[in-house]
Amino acid sequence: MNLRKILYLLGGCAGLAVGAAGAVLPLLPAFPFLLLAAFCFAKSSEKMHRWFTGTKLYKNNLESYVKGQGMTWKTKIRIMVTVTCLMTVGFVMMGGIWLGQTVLALVWVFHILYFSFGVKTIRLS
Repeated sequence: MNLRKILYLLGGCAGLAVGAAGAVLPLLPAFPFLLLAAFCFAKSSEKMHRWFTGTKLYKNNLESYVKGQGMTWKTKIRIMVTVTCLMTVGFVMMGGIWLGQTVLALVWVFHILYFSFGVKTIRLS
């Protein structure tokens, strides 16, 4: 196994660990870390990628998004609320640094717009 694959494998394991923690901790988002894990496992090992895509964690959090079907409103709102809370903490901690606060506010607006209009919404029957 070459160095690049080893680094992708380590990145996938780190993403999986943080994503699994984010699935149970209310302020830590699971979605981006599990997406990172899926990407890294796909680049590192077909066996690890098959294993990861077969887990309940993947199926509950990423499968519909990766297939292009979108997300439920519940998932979208959970992600947007979590990111809003975390970005608010960063915004407040920046104090009087107006440039940093402006950049953070723009990233937040993009995030809200992307999840509201850019990601398809799955209608549950």
